[in-house]
Amino acid sequence: MKLTDFSFDLPQNLIAQYPPEQRGQSRLMVLDRVQHSRSHHRMADLPSLLEPGDLLVFNNSKVRKARIYGTGSGGSLGRVEFLLLTRRDPHTWTVMAQRTKRRRIGTRYVFADGLEAEITGEEGELRLLRFDRPIDEAWLDRYGHIPLPPYIRREDTPADSERYQTVYAAVPGSAAAPTAGLHFTEEILARLTEGGIESAFVTLHVGLGTFLPVRSENIEDHRMHEENYSIDEDTAAKIERAKAEKRRVIAVGTTSARTLESAWDGSDQFGELRCKLRRGEGATSIFIYPGYTFKLVDALFTNFHTPESTLLMLVSAFADAKPGAFAGREFILDSYREAVELGYRFFSYGDAMLIV
Repeated sequence: MKLTDFSFDLPQNLIAQYPPEQRGQSRLMVLDRVQHSRSHHRMADLPSLLEPGDLLVFNNSKVRKARIYGTGSGGSLGRVEFLLLTRRDPHTWTVMAQRTKRRRIGTRYVFADGLEAEITGEEGELRLLRFDRPIDEAWLDRYGHIPLPPYIRREDTPADSERYQTVYAAVPGSAAAPTAGLHFTEEILARLTEGGIESAFVTLHVGLGTFLPVRSENIEDHRMHEENYSIDEDTAAKIERAKAEKRRVIAVGTTSARTLESAWDGSDQFGELRCKLRRGEGATSIFIYPGYTFKLVDALFTNFHTPESTLLMLVSAFADAKPGAFAGREFILDSYREAVELGYRFFSYGDAMLIV
């Protein structure tokens, strides 16, 4: 399939620059992938749209204030933006750097509080940045910035520290929010529980695998970067039990979906199919696009995604009621066109979609 197969027109005014005035006020489009039908709701309607026994699986990764600014030694290079991705050792991070090609090995930078660092390696379009002392979460909370995506064309504000974070975030490590979860409030979560809907949590730290653009004309040539995830015993047991009892497992966000599909281990030593998940920590570079057969996920709660992104490809794959039919892409793009006509808000701070 071609990259342009996942393109669509979007007026700039529909790209949400700020979250709703209050969390949980977003609109919600519900897609039935069997009937190819759509209906329109509000996020507050979600508990009544789900069924008792459904299991929602959330990604509880917490966004770091991973955007930091340094000045080249001597002040000659001006202010340079870095995005911290993964910690390689106590002093060294893999980073994305502003105007990457100018960031050469040996160049030194000075950051807030007298922190200094040097570029010590290159990994394609990434750089290794070694600091003269370890950076901890306290330093990032004080001097770092919320890593808002580039289509949000403004500086982060103190409000973003709360709103670009899920209410259940618990494990620091993401360089971008698992944005489907931004719609959930404590009140909505309580109503879900009261309605007999279960919850479970996985952790996938959002990085390049989620937000790096696809640059291959043929999408099959794209290679995803690895992202780290973990699934504990309680979550794995809940999911296995739900599948055994033929209850729906609903992934909240594409990161949760990719975690579940990566951890699925569906056969035993006798070759019999069953639902089993690998426990503990892992890494995934799974790339899900039309033609993929989902093993675990029965429904998907998600946002409206950017054109030509791996996220749009994943939801297009999920919208195929019959894997390999390739009708899901057109159904999703038709739904996006209707969303544009109705003034839905798009991307991280935008509205939501439930695909069943």
